[in-house]
Amino acid sequence: MASHDRRDGGTVKALWRYPVKSMAGSKLDEAPITEGGVLGDRAYAVIDAASGRVGSAKTPKKWGGLLALAADFVAPPRIGAPLPPVRIVWPDGSAVSSDGGDADARLSATLGRPVTLTAERPATVSVERLDPLAEEETVVDIGGLMMAGRFSDYAALHLMTTATMARLAELRPGSSFAARRFRPNVTIATPEGARGFVENGWVGRELAIGDEVRLRISDPTPRCSIPTLAQKDLARDPGVLRTVVEHNSIPVPVLDNERLPCAGVYAFVVRGGTVKPDDAVRVM
Repeated sequence: MASHDRRDGGTVKALWRYPVKSMAGSKLDEAPITEGGVLGDRAYAVIDAASGRVGSAKTPKKWGGLLALAADFVAPPRIGAPLPPVRIVWPDGSAVSSDGGDADARLSATLGRPVTLTAERPATVSVERLDPLAEEETVVDIGGLMMAGRFSDYAALHLMTTATMARLAELRPGSSFAARRFRPNVTIATPEGARGFVENGWVGRELAIGDEVRLRISDPTPRCSIPTLAQKDLARDPGVLRTVVEHNSIPVPVLDNERLPCAGVYAFVVRGGTVKPDDAVRVM
């Protein structure tokens, strides 16, 4: 096996922004990183009109339909400026803008319940998550962990390496472990010779990306049922989560070190800036 400097985290392979929580996002040529993460990421969400809860595909029976929709801003968001409207695209190619007047009605019809698309967080945030490890159907509320000012589940950024995806593919060759299943903001191409769940070793350390951005890696990313669900050209595959459960269940500091199936890591921003593909990644 080739050796490599452990400080060499690799390079940025791809950057993603998800303007609406649980909808498909867009690949970016560059990403402005602010204290809250990629500018505009998880800025919008659908809210259940009856319960006030934030719609999340983490409860697939209620909200799995969100994954079939794609969202992007009608214009790039700018630091210090109001958020632009978003354009929602359905699988048949039809689309509606969030400022077009009928977005809520169209989304409500698709999701089978009255909803509102908004960038304003409720005063009390409630987000249901199906516990993928419970023998009986168990739903927990993770709203208390959500990052202030956004609809992100917890941290500013979610990172995942090619080494982790390659290891999962080795363990279960019949499944597809495309990054889109896991919805990271940054995928990192690890150096030759880096194998396994390398980002597990980054928890508690800092990452430098390019010349500007510095991140603090806080926790491994616990996985829910979303990576197992059908998304565009990816078929439903419960084996994806089973593979993570069997081979990378590790302690998660923010959850009192409970051992959970994890793939990727969460990060908070120490210093912002602009990140581009091929930027160097260094573990500090």
